[in-house]
Amino acid sequence: MAAPLISGTQVSQEIRADLRKEVEELKAQDFVPGLAVVLVGEDPASQVYVRNKEKACHDLGFYSEVHRLPADTQQEELLALVDRLNRQENIHGILVQLPLPGHIEEKAVIDAIAVHKDVDGFHPVNVGNLVIGDDSLLPCTPAGVIELIKRTGLEMAGKHAVVIGRSNIVGKPVSLLLQRENATVTMCHSRTSNMAELCRQADILVVAIGRANFVDASYVKPGAVVIDVGMNRLDNGKLAGDVDFASVQEISGPITPVPGGVGPMTITMLMKNTLIAAKRSRGLK
Repeated sequence: MAAPLISGTQVSQEIRADLRKEVEELKAQDFVPGLAVVLVGEDPASQVYVRNKEKACHDLGFYSEVHRLPADTQQEELLALVDRLNRQENIHGILVQLPLPGHIEEKAVIDAIAVHKDVDGFHPVNVGNLVIGDDSLLPCTPAGVIELIKRTGLEMAGKHAVVIGRSNIVGKPVSLLLQRENATVTMCHSRTSNMAELCRQADILVVAIGRANFVDASYVKPGAVVIDVGMNRLDNGKLAGDVDFASVQEISGPITPVPGGVGPMTITMLMKNTLIAAKRSRGLK
């Protein structure tokens, strides 16, 4: 019997309904959360992401600014824009779409974003607060992963979670968030020699390596929750995750599909972060 799906699309819609209500309440007080997105260059995937973020703002009633800059924009110009947005009172969240052109240092740009407006959760202060367990704006995709696991009803405390991938964007932060939930966490990566054996011990398996269909049924403990963060374009144009969905679904517990799993959660958690940042700017809970 095939395992049940964890629908990121459905969970995202439920969260957005709650966010929409909160925004309406704030608007009744003449206060509108604002998000600024900055796109440098014409990377096709980045353009799609930015359009989706802009659409989410409009759908939820946020104030939105999108700054589209040419690929030859100099770093000093970009930093000047970030500085202006840091000081702009109607902007509560700032997101600079990555990757940036090669002549711009990503770290310098991320560091320049005000900590309280860093709705991507990439600023070193927010990352540091995540590491030590202090309150912070959380990275969007990892926060979405945790939300999806919670929606399965699984109690994470005491469970063994295995994360494949150690990127700063997903692997590392999701392992820290799993530890916050009192899971016991093992991280696997390209140098792990006994990866399949470790994965078969997991009650929760999170896969974020960017290799299509890498994890098959031989990696999965029967009944384990499987979260596939991967998004890969195959030669035939179709999307595939890092998990071989057809084989794994036959033995796993709840599992995320691709598309329609983790993907929809990322922008939703970005909008949630923006609302949190806006409310904090007014001293609201």
